[in-house]
Amino acid sequence: MILAVALLHLGNSAEMPAGLMKSYSAYAGVQDAMVQWWYGHNAVGFFLTAGFLGMVYYFIPKQAGRPVYSYRLSVVHFWALIFTYMWAGPHHLHYTALPDWTQSIGMVFSLILLAPSWGGMINGIMTLSGAWHKLRDDPILRFLIVSLSFYGMSTFEGPMMSIKTVNALSHYTDWTVGHVHSGALGWVGMVTMGSMYYLIPRLFGRTQMFSVKAIEIHFYMATIGIVLYIAALWIAGVMQGLMWRSMNADGTLTYTFVESVKASYPFYVLRVIGGLLYLVGMIIMLWNTLKTATGGRSVTVTIPTTVAHAHA
Repeated sequence: MILAVALLHLGNSAEMPAGLMKSYSAYAGVQDAMVQWWYGHNAVGFFLTAGFLGMVYYFIPKQAGRPVYSYRLSVVHFWALIFTYMWAGPHHLHYTALPDWTQSIGMVFSLILLAPSWGGMINGIMTLSGAWHKLRDDPILRFLIVSLSFYGMSTFEGPMMSIKTVNALSHYTDWTVGHVHSGALGWVGMVTMGSMYYLIPRLFGRTQMFSVKAIEIHFYMATIGIVLYIAALWIAGVMQGLMWRSMNADGTLTYTFVESVKASYPFYVLRVIGGLLYLVGMIIMLWNTLKTATGGRSVTVTIPTTVAHAHA
């Protein structure tokens, strides 16, 4: 994660100096776009995937009290992901000036990505084998497992959207935005929350968070919030794509762009509601964290008589 993100920043930021305070990108035209999306997609792949999968492989076994389902699969998952992710960037540039063969390579590697991604998801979820009952009363474990479900969903959706014919409908629409947020808020957000709920009490020497009930409430608010959020964007996105490509018999566009924006309005309202639920859940987490950090208990300390006499 650390090495790849450093490599991406150095590669994407390469510039040619044109004076003391001015420089230009080292790449021109379509090469610049290619490098930008090599950077952009791998920022997701390494900054928002690799480290968080490390958290999955550590915190789910810890919270469940079970070993990782398959250690061998976790190693295969890592190397397959690291190799394949680097080549998926061109799927952001379908139907552009990028050479067609480059677009196709991006599409193929994106489809291959489905295998290691789902292998990792299954590995994380199957770690609960023999401990499924813990999901009934452990909200921290629920955060971690639901985050893996979002990981599986968004890593199925991504390869599907990289297929050129699907991308012709989805590109530039809110469907893409919904996909990103199912990964960023559903997967990365929820695995982070679960991991923090595990860590925070231990950080402050507590047996558990101040309020387990508040964790429950946060879990349901985050889950319902993100489902509303991404479902609204999916529906709006597909609708936008269909409206933009709709044509009259004489070859003119059926709808103006403004009409597509107006039709999206109800879904943006739904998105706001989902986002607010998610945000309020985070505020509840902040309150719970502060109470856990500051809610120390008074302890009566008895001093042995020999120590007391020595001080006297």
